Amino acid sequence: MKQSEFKKRRASLMKQIGKGNIAIIASAPQRTRNRDVHYPFRQDSDFYYLTGFNEAESMAVFIPGREQGEYILFCREFDEKKALWEGAHAGLEGATKHYEADDSFPIDDLDDILPGMLENKSKVFYPMGKDSDLDHKLLEWINHIRKQSRSGVTAPGELVSLEHILHEMRLFKSAEELKLMRRAGEVSAKAHIRAMQACKPGLYEYQIEAELIHEFIQDGLRAVAYPSIVAGGKNACVLHYVENKDKLNKGDLLLIDAGVECDHYAADITRTFPVSGKFSEPQKLLYQLVLDAQAAALAEIKPGNPWNKAHDASVETLTKGLIELGLLKGKPKKLIKDEKYKQFYMHRIGHWLGMDVHDVGDYKIKDEWRLLEPGMVLTVEPGLYVPADCETVDKQWRGIGIRIE
Repeated sequence: MKQSEFKKRRASLMKQIGKGNIAIIASAPQRTRNRDVHYPFRQDSDFYYLTGFNEAESMAVFIPGREQGEYILFCREFDEKKALWEGAHAGLEGATKHYEADDSFPIDDLDDILPGMLENKSKVFYPMGKDSDLDHKLLEWINHIRKQSRSGVTAPGELVSLEHILHEMRLFKSAEELKLMRRAGEVSAKAHIRAMQACKPGLYEYQIEAELIHEFIQDGLRAVAYPSIVAGGKNACVLHYVENKDKLNKGDLLLIDAGVECDHYAADITRTFPVSGKFSEPQKLLYQLVLDAQAAALAEIKPGNPWNKAHDASVETLTKGLIELGLLKGKPKKLIKDEKYKQFYMHRIGHWLGMDVHDVGDYKIKDEWRLLEPGMVLTVEPGLYVPADCETVDKQWRGIGIRIE
């Protein structure tokens, strides 16, 4: 993504913060997997959204109206030995030259420099409660400033959640963001097709997962957006099944929920298909019902409609269909009111999608479902799940799980 995109975001953020205030946000930490081995690093989404800086041990500071520069980046100094062992990193010069920080300082000097930047500021915007170390440090810095009150400096009097502004910004995707998401979607779709072509009875779920990952990496995208769900037969009735260890049996369905990440932007796709290539009659009827529910939901997704309208359309379609097939008994309105459908359809129709697979953004404003607007991206994923031990329905339906997204 071009640096101009990040610069535009920072300008928008600082305009909303206002002069006389300050915002700070920390990078994701490096996580230890075991002993001296780390998990692959994945930058904090909020931090990356504003900086494009993909290194741990960093802190971004935004001070609207600061004469020496409004955007300050604290990061690791360049270390030749570290570069030899672990690869290139920006250093202080790279932070300003390549990432367009107005000023850069060593992260080791944070305690010496940042308190001075907090002086005489009214509000501090930061991710409250997200990082206990930052919460603690910030209070230490503020208390340090308060002790200097006789010298004429004042400490910030208000701490404000940065997410309130930042997550509303992230909810609306730019053309550049949509381009990355389409790329993630295209590669994910290719991976699903590859998995379908490879699938046959006798293989194991993990072998199908390997086909997905092969396609992701073959196309140059190495990070999955979330752990892939490859659920054969009754495993599909476990919504977040990720063990992917069982054998695929003739006559079962296979539910795959998998997506890749492109430059920190996620795809999220689910498909359900027969392991042997042909639906049984019960599978076919339930699949068609889920497909009809998706079509009903998609018809309600347009600017000006409230978020929940698509969900309500899916619930109505699924409930009526379940009555026709004999899985539910009663009148649709009463069953919906009493939420009887939830024994087979227990999740909502979808979620925001972006840098996080369950992306940020409010679903309600002042207790009212928010209206859909251009630039928002959301998933549409109706499903039906009939547990293998569900004795309230005929045996032909048991152990079938279907989701289309």
